[in-house]
Amino acid sequence: MLATIARPRLAVRPTGQPPRRRTAGGRRLALAAAAVIALAAAGCGSPRVTPLPEGATVVVGDSITAGYGVGAGEAWPAKLAQRTGWQVVAAGVSGDRSADGRVRLPALLDLHSPALVIVELGGNDMLRGVPTVETVANLDAMIAEARARGAAVVLMAAPRPNALGMLTGLSAAPFYRELGERAKVPLIADALPAVLSDSALRLDAIHPTAEGHAALARRAADELARIGFVAAR
Repeated sequence: MLATIARPRLAVRPTGQPPRRRTAGGRRLALAAAAVIALAAAGCGSPRVTPLPEGATVVVGDSITAGYGVGAGEAWPAKLAQRTGWQVVAAGVSGDRSADGRVRLPALLDLHSPALVIVELGGNDMLRGVPTVETVANLDAMIAEARARGAAVVLMAAPRPNALGMLTGLSAAPFYRELGERAKVPLIADALPAVLSDSALRLDAIHPTAEGHAALARRAADELARIGFVAAR
């Protein structure tokens, strides 16, 4: 049975604002260790892990996380904060590829000391023809860096570019699942592809509307709860 945790004050903090001082290093390390052990034990399934303790969640992403075309309060990181009670740092930069996120991550870890890092990158790599091996290497390095700092990691998959998929339904690029299984990292596989497959939820081919961001946050929160990072209520 999952233990109920104290809910932190709901907030979405801009990336440049220093966090409140806390002494949660031991809890972050314990969370990361528990996540790795649970994932290893369950293989390629969807294991449950220890609910997230108090501390920041950093979302490292591109224009999806930056909230392109919508207000900051309407973007999916803000909606995720509302649904979970977490402090969510929306570290999204429009146009970023995995290589850019890899460069930015150490400073974000220094500044926020997160309990959880959600990596929402790779979509621009595919759009710009970056070789998959390079994208995977960058994401792999980000996973290792975050874990070395005591943070748990979750990947959010971007859909594979597919003109027909805009009509019939998009699906996550296969390399996300392959990386998640190999690195024992939970994957939010279907949330973004599902939102971008719905013409009523997107501004254009690659960006959600405000309603799309709300749907993305709902799907992400549901998946995080299924994994076990969100405590049962």
